[in-house]
Amino acid sequence: MNLAIWDIESSSASTDFGSIIEIGGVLVDENFKEKDRFNLRCRLPEGEIFQAMALIVNKTSIKKLTQANLSHYQMLAEVEKIFKKWSPAIFLGWSNIGFDDEMIRKEFFKGIRYPYLTNAAPNKRHDGINIARAAYAVDPNILEVEFNEKNNAVFKLESLARMQGIDSSDAHSALADAEMTAKVLSIVKKKQEHTWNDFLKTANKSDTETIIKKGDIFTLNEYYYGKSRLHLVVPLHSKYCMHPIYQGWYYSVDLRTDVEPLLNLSINELKVEMKKSPKFLRTIRSNKAPIIFDAKYGMKAEPYNAMDKSLINKRAEIVQKNEKFSQNILVALREVAEEKEHSKSQEDIYAEESIYTKFTSNKDTALFPAWHAASWKDKLKLLDKFEDDRLVGFGKKIIYQEAPETLPPEILKSMKRDIAKRILSERKEKWWTIPTLYTEIDTLREKYTNENDEEKLNLLDEFNNYAMSIQKKYENA
Repeated sequence: MNLAIWDIESSSASTDFGSIIEIGGVLVDENFKEKDRFNLRCRLPEGEIFQAMALIVNKTSIKKLTQANLSHYQMLAEVEKIFKKWSPAIFLGWSNIGFDDEMIRKEFFKGIRYPYLTNAAPNKRHDGINIARAAYAVDPNILEVEFNEKNNAVFKLESLARMQGIDSSDAHSALADAEMTAKVLSIVKKKQEHTWNDFLKTANKSDTETIIKKGDIFTLNEYYYGKSRLHLVVPLHSKYCMHPIYQGWYYSVDLRTDVEPLLNLSINELKVEMKKSPKFLRTIRSNKAPIIFDAKYGMKAEPYNAMDKSLINKRAEIVQKNEKFSQNILVALREVAEEKEHSKSQEDIYAEESIYTKFTSNKDTALFPAWHAASWKDKLKLLDKFEDDRLVGFGKKIIYQEAPETLPPEILKSMKRDIAKRILSERKEKWWTIPTLYTEIDTLREKYTNENDEEKLNLLDEFNNYAMSIQKKYENA
């Protein structure tokens, strides 16, 4: 299967309220031979305030942000077209599951497009950083790495690429980061082909669940406290191994644990044990491409390499055969989840952050192509056909950004007023506002003045002038 390796640069660290401003990718075959590539940059959507630090990291000037050939809406249309052309493929990037994937999903959702394009069948998804970390955990000689002050291996893409002799001078531009990811992963595959195919077996949710439900001992790779670690685990009983509330969350027992004392604990006692470190229960998110591979790798790692193999097998058998124990674990997990839900903040959930709280109906999704194909005037009329109010709101915003002259005066005025209320707010909001941007610019100006960094100080002046012009535009809305 082809690998679609992609990367984004964004206006903000918020996947809910920020926007993609640059996206690039390379399509390679299973031997990393390039088949296609693209790189797109767009203008910042009207009514959004960027984070200054985000633009400094991806070296974006106000000119680039405001004068790119494509609007944000046009760029998303191009990305959707390219990703559909590249399908079927395994879509992956560098640390993409936690950020890039979330951002593209939410961008498609807000852009009235199908959000799950990169992982819905026949496509699969994975994450390059997790593959590299797992390969390194199996054999630290596979990649040259830098070490930080805590003596932990550094897996930042720029650092890792540079240490392999790959040109990293253009890091933090989308296409360059996609190319670096492809080059690093091609080294991993070449040097450790015996694990490569194992890593890719979990790029699909149902394939991962099949592996877990077999009930065999396997090695689970996790990364925490700055280290990549191998855990030898066995899943809970196949009937009772998935979280009762959170779809796709599966549970396994770490075989370093003496499980017998746990078998007869009450639900409350199990909840206490679940909080202790080292954890006896390990979570596996089947839809997040977890790293699961042969038990032999975990057997060679500490502390399992000092344990009697027959003891490991005995513990696995106890877990697998004891339905009641697995049931009790799930009851405890349900109670913990419900307690967490009760203590959750009662703040309003905004439409932009509601992608997982309510899924778009198939009926509405079926209307997406016709909506995009319609003229701007007809787009407004077609919004009446959507059942989901969130889509109606997103649609009006897109029309305001792309063709405001087609909106009736009262809707235009209302849209402008809503944007003004958001971006000029003096409160601490979930999104960046003009006052927040001014504060950030002042803080960064002090930092870069001390560092005598003229280039970044000039960028901050640009950002400040831009913020003033946007403030002037909206303060009388």
